[in-house]
Amino acid sequence: MNPLLDFSGLPRFDTVQPEHVAPAIDQLLAESRALITRLQADATPATWDAFVQPLTDAGERLSRAWGIVGHLHSVNDVPAWREAYNAQLPQVSGFYAELGQNLALFAKYKALQQSAEYATLSATRRRIIDNDVRDFRLSGAELAEDQKPRFKEISEELSALSAKFSENVLDATNAHGEWVEDEALLAGIPADAVAAAKAAAEKDSKPGWKFTLHQPSYIPVLQYADNRELRARMYRASATRASEFGKPEWDNTPLIDRILSLRAEESKMLGYANYAEVSLVPKMANTPTQVAAFLRDIAAKARPFAEKDVAELRDFARQELGLDTLEAWDMAYASEKLREQRYAFSDEEVKQYFPEPKVLAGLFRVIESIFSVKLEADTAPVWHPAVRFFRIVKNGELVGQFYLDLYARDTKRGGAWMDEAITRRTLAGSIQKPVAYLNCNFPAPVGDKPATFSHDDVITLFHECGHGLHHLLTRVDELAVSGIHGVEWDAVELPSQFMENFCWEWDVLQGMTKHAETGAQLPRALYDKMIAAKNFQSGMQTLRQIEFGLFDLLLHSEFVPAPGKPFKPLLDAVRKEVAVTVPPEWNRFPQSFSHIFGGGYAAGYYSYKWAEVLSADAYEAFEEAAKTSGSTLDAATGERYWREILSVGGSRPAIESFKAFRGREPRPDALLRHSGMALA
Repeated sequence: MNPLLDFSGLPRFDTVQPEHVAPAIDQLLAESRALITRLQADATPATWDAFVQPLTDAGERLSRAWGIVGHLHSVNDVPAWREAYNAQLPQVSGFYAELGQNLALFAKYKALQQSAEYATLSATRRRIIDNDVRDFRLSGAELAEDQKPRFKEISEELSALSAKFSENVLDATNAHGEWVEDEALLAGIPADAVAAAKAAAEKDSKPGWKFTLHQPSYIPVLQYADNRELRARMYRASATRASEFGKPEWDNTPLIDRILSLRAEESKMLGYANYAEVSLVPKMANTPTQVAAFLRDIAAKARPFAEKDVAELRDFARQELGLDTLEAWDMAYASEKLREQRYAFSDEEVKQYFPEPKVLAGLFRVIESIFSVKLEADTAPVWHPAVRFFRIVKNGELVGQFYLDLYARDTKRGGAWMDEAITRRTLAGSIQKPVAYLNCNFPAPVGDKPATFSHDDVITLFHECGHGLHHLLTRVDELAVSGIHGVEWDAVELPSQFMENFCWEWDVLQGMTKHAETGAQLPRALYDKMIAAKNFQSGMQTLRQIEFGLFDLLLHSEFVPAPGKPFKPLLDAVRKEVAVTVPPEWNRFPQSFSHIFGGGYAAGYYSYKWAEVLSADAYEAFEEAAKTSGSTLDAATGERYWREILSVGGSRPAIESFKAFRGREPRPDALLRHSGMALA
């Protein structure tokens, strides 16, 4: 059997090959089209059992098979898998575009929505039907027949452009190697980053050291390298990736042009003024004006702190480092030196206390404590020897399982992300248990020593695990709103950002640290310094996030795309409005802004800050409980959070879930307090 067509259990990563992709996807598309022909016929009644359920079942088979292909394209982007993925992408994109425009299916959903049966269905099933009617409209189902082919073309081309954008960023990232043969140029760079660079050079059978633009190699150079020229070269190489400064075939500028034009055309066809309006229809926020006001309000509150941050940094750089002009490639370096002076510790010092085994044990302890579950090592076929597999159990019953792929590789896209492998639902009278992928890009172990993680890495791991818990701890049995399905995009970061807060709790950290050399736990004095430094430059960091979010929003609402029309003036205007530091003119940040051009965050990047308000407010409930119980690892609050936020998935509006947990509307007070920007 083709392993992509085996839905009896976990993905068969031990046997699936690129040559399996085309036959499996072709077969599933053919089966789905045949089913749709039957379901849209008059003979099929517009009922849940006769119509919605069979469509859901067929959709799950296709999405699970294609999900495996997409996952391998992300974590094992070798030529054969890239080719197999891209060969089928137009067919899959085209099918979903056709499905979204199918007027007969749309009519069935509307008939069911207006039928007597609708009132007898559960609230969860009614929400699914309402969502589907909404999504059909957004997919062009109500377009005139002569417009539908063009809308389908746009959908297919946007999918292809999105994939190509990400591939260009990865290829441009992989292509750059910064070769160092003079050991003196390595001054300041942490030993583990130097060792990794040595290993990278040896892998290429070359002398010296090789640094790359992948984060585990790039960040230590920018943050610690005393040699300014080395920092400058690395910064420029990263800041100009996938732009006109590199290989023409990797230049994402024309792709951005085309993506923006197609999104604008699609929006007009649907009757909206711009793509941002389309993007916000299924989100918590209502209008681009509301989102812009939200971002600008946070920016106004952060600006005094950001201006103080940058003034302090410039003074320090001039007086202590002899840097009269603080360039973009000096920012991380000078900031690290200032932090070391002010708080008398470095990220590298802290990193030695976070070996991977202790970090995982600490993460698992948090989850087990607040949710009264057990996490256990499990076995499954995997796509790389470094990948591990675990199960979550409560009262002896399996809740869900997840893969953990922690390390950076040349064939793995950058960043960190969670994705679904299998979603919880009722199937054949039993409950299908959810399975998730958790992916990071941390430095791999060198030699026989375990990997050590920076505190930022630890926060990233907790963040992605929060997404995973949202998917795995659902108690909803209807696939379309189970786990992360159907959750408003600007609320989906709530559970992930919520988990980050535990990374700052003493009773959490003391149990998840063990010095790589001495075996000692994190000293309380060093922890106190970390807390004192927690909001170091938080004003600058907040404005940077606002800059990205506002640029994304205005690019999709106020910018009118045209062939060859530059979008940089808009970015310059946003920076003039909100930024306190401006990168060099040749910085080409948008060309690698994969979130909005290669991912799902277009006109939605604001959601990180939006959800941060929700997550900080939610975590405040655990802080309140700690005043009585003595710990934020409070199981009673954890059970309530599970019940009201995580378990319900997308089965009700996110604002209702939040209010059920907190008993009120969200407030920004906790976020401002956590960020050190509370008003006196």
